[in-house]
Amino acid sequence: MPPSQKRARRYDPARTRTAVLAQFAHVRAAVGALTAQQLEGQSGLGSWTVRELAVHLTMALSHVSRNLELPEPALAKPEVTLLEWPFSTAGRAERIAYDTAESAADHPDVEALYGEVADRFEALVADASDDRLLPTRVGVMRLGDFLVTRTVELVVHTYDLNEAAGLGIPYDRQALAACTRLLADALAEKAPGGSVEVRVPPFAVVQCVQGPKHTRGTPPNVVETDPVTWFRLATGRTRWAQALEAAKVSASGERADLAALLPLMG
Repeated sequence: MPPSQKRARRYDPARTRTAVLAQFAHVRAAVGALTAQQLEGQSGLGSWTVRELAVHLTMALSHVSRNLELPEPALAKPEVTLLEWPFSTAGRAERIAYDTAESAADHPDVEALYGEVADRFEALVADASDDRLLPTRVGVMRLGDFLVTRTVELVVHTYDLNEAAGLGIPYDRQALAACTRLLADALAEKAPGGSVEVRVPPFAVVQCVQGPKHTRGTPPNVVETDPVTWFRLATGRTRWAQALEAAKVSASGERADLAALLPLMG
């Protein structure tokens, strides 16, 4: 994948932290109201139950807390940048499944687990520098960058939980915005160029795909969709052809076919 020639998007650290906690709070409230029968239902993600999916959601925060308690890596710079993160997550399904099953076995009271995770996260992250280096499963990252990735984990798995349990957990606007922008920028990183404009209103517009560059007027190749459909496409929860058929995506122009580029995350 060619290196990006564009400056990475900046995210407001305070807003990112607030967004992560807000989305986690939405999920926590919904999980606390689930019945035992609902928790034992199938999640639609492999063999996971809804309970295991709910436990997995807590790991979006607990992974940050656990690694903040470790010594800071003695490196001059991160090993993984924010735009590299979406492409570094493939191949970890087995380890994630093991960690989720272990955590679920260790925490029979899911509601209590959410409280513990939220309290620990707030206590540790409050005074931590965004430039602090953090060891993660994919390599050492800046804390500020890794927190942006937490919006993707929380938003996408909120969708999964809604689908599995028939819930209507809302998406925090800032969390959804950060998730949308990171995945849109990842597409531009994967297929650099200026021949296709991808619009995900109201949060992101990026240009991608090599070819004649658009400079003014209406672009000849335009893709437009909503944020939820976009993250579903980017994470493989729906396919390009399905989204087109359901009129969830509009694509005009001979280059406006993103099927070969999606999903971005395995």
